[in-house]
Amino acid sequence: MNGLPQAVLVRRGAYHDSVTLMRVSRALSDLPGVAAAMVAMATELNVSILLELGFSVPETDPGDLLIAVRATDTEATIEAAIEEADRQLTAARPQDDAPTDQPPLTTRSAALRGRADLVLVSTPGEYAFFEALDAIEAGLPVMIFSDGVSLERERHLKERAEAKGILVMGPDCGTAVIGGVGLGFANVLTPGPVGVVAASGTGAQQVTSLLDWAGVGVSHVLGVGGRDLSAEVGGLSARRALRLLDDDPATELIVLVSKPPAPEVARALEAEPLRTPVVRALLGAGAPDLTEATERVLRTLGRPVPEWPSWPGGRHGRAASGKVKTIKGLYAGGTLCLEAAAVAGTGDFADYGDDAYTRGRAHPMIDPTLRVEALGRAQETDVVLMDVVLGHGADPDPAASLVHAVARTPATVVIALIGTAGDPQDLHRQATAFREAGAAVFASNAQAARHARSLL
Repeated sequence: MNGLPQAVLVRRGAYHDSVTLMRVSRALSDLPGVAAAMVAMATELNVSILLELGFSVPETDPGDLLIAVRATDTEATIEAAIEEADRQLTAARPQDDAPTDQPPLTTRSAALRGRADLVLVSTPGEYAFFEALDAIEAGLPVMIFSDGVSLERERHLKERAEAKGILVMGPDCGTAVIGGVGLGFANVLTPGPVGVVAASGTGAQQVTSLLDWAGVGVSHVLGVGGRDLSAEVGGLSARRALRLLDDDPATELIVLVSKPPAPEVARALEAEPLRTPVVRALLGAGAPDLTEATERVLRTLGRPVPEWPSWPGGRHGRAASGKVKTIKGLYAGGTLCLEAAAVAGTGDFADYGDDAYTRGRAHPMIDPTLRVEALGRAQETDVVLMDVVLGHGADPDPAASLVHAVARTPATVVIALIGTAGDPQDLHRQATAFREAGAAVFASNAQAARHARSLL
């Protein structure tokens, strides 16, 4: 591209996980003289991204590793970057120290050693089903972080789990907090009386973050996977999770969070005989948004509803001049994307956390690449509405990854910043950085969407 020296190397069958590859890519991009760099598995999506970036990609298989570098100066810079990539990838591989004990060869054999009370499955989707089934047959509850499991197999797993009286969280369960321990993407929450059953990871994070701001803690967050309340799955895990929280003496109120559920499943869950009051935060036509549902939780507990934090600012000149034509939603959280689209009532919304974007690469809550590129394509007449989700498992400093793109884009940017004061990224520092880059920042996704709509 533009005559700059570049190279694309193929490492046949050299697998590395997407988080490691994202970190190596970022490290190479920061090297002096490097104009562009990407280290990724040769999936169809990653190859298409490289082609869009102007690289020539040789014939590959999805199991191959690609190292692509473009320099601003000489071939020596490319060679140095490739050496650094190999060094970091070698360092990332676990060392084969001679084990003193023979490690278990299957999930079930590991479970039967009696050292665990929950199994976390995070493998490619085509293998996740078998590992989860192994855990269930061993009598252990399982959290399936993986996506790519068919509806038929999800139903089978949950029917087997129900027969054994155990809980399956997932597939595609990104968030859980059990006894104060976060799994997957999880915010730092204080202990308290509210239990959450969530067929939505970012939806749960929005509700619990707002509760934390209001001074209300959480007992447990039991994720059940985004499809659990579909007609095909029938709410099997949600029903089990509701019963578990109903039996928990530390839980005084339950919140049920979900993307729009199948109506018959929502009715069946509402008829579930429980002693503990339940507040439903189920998105859909005519339903309250997640912020309104959180306010209902507070009122039910007899707690005051605070003013939700916002960090006003942003570049409003274009909006004030009446030139804004559309809202572009660039989201990492699927439920937050659906909520924002419903509240805004208009616009073009993309969920970059969808399976179509995450196969073979890190989730956008970790890897900002696709959203940075989308910010670069935004027009002066756009309002860009996006979420930034904090907590363990997410980008350790999302502002550092995104503020330069926010500052450079000609669009007006509105950000829903989802997190708590205890999160390692420092909520207030993140908000200040985005505001100084020109964005308007809100702790409530619904309020951010309303603000974006007001700019049209």
